[in-house]
Amino acid sequence: MQNKIVIGVINVSDRASAGIYEDIPGKAVVETLKEYLISDFDTVYRVIPDEETLIADTLKEMADTHQCCLIVTTGGTGPAKRDVTPEATEAVCEKMMPGFGELMRQESLKYVPTAILSRQTAGIRGKSLIVNLPGKPKAIRQCLDAVFPAIPYCIDLLEGPFLECNHDVIKEFRPA
Repeated sequence: MQNKIVIGVINVSDRASAGIYEDIPGKAVVETLKEYLISDFDTVYRVIPDEETLIADTLKEMADTHQCCLIVTTGGTGPAKRDVTPEATEAVCEKMMPGFGELMRQESLKYVPTAILSRQTAGIRGKSLIVNLPGKPKAIRQCLDAVFPAIPYCIDLLEGPFLECNHDVIKEFRPA
């Protein structure tokens, strides 16, 4: 069992990676995780363009080299031609976890009818859970609030580190 908690965060954005936009989505993920977790964790952080090979290589680096138990991506999940984050995720995962995307879309539909256009997904590579989130900070929080209660137990099942949550913010579910 790995003791050190390492979480990867990847903002997939042509404009943020070029410095045209500020990297707000990636920072929103880190801030949300800091609110959720009372466990100490290190972050491996990247801002990269919407290039499928680069996304896949970055996911592999975070999972295989940095041994991130959780890798969260933002952006690249829509229907536009350059939105290829789900394809890159599927290419590097041994198992797909479609329930994550289903729940995130269901949650987002409470706020916007265009949530059906989103293609968020999740999967497992080795001992890493990879979760694709949308690129808008408000949607990131809504989606993470919906799926995060299952994440610590999923990481337990992958024989990863024990994630302890701040129950004043979010309560994880672990079967008795």
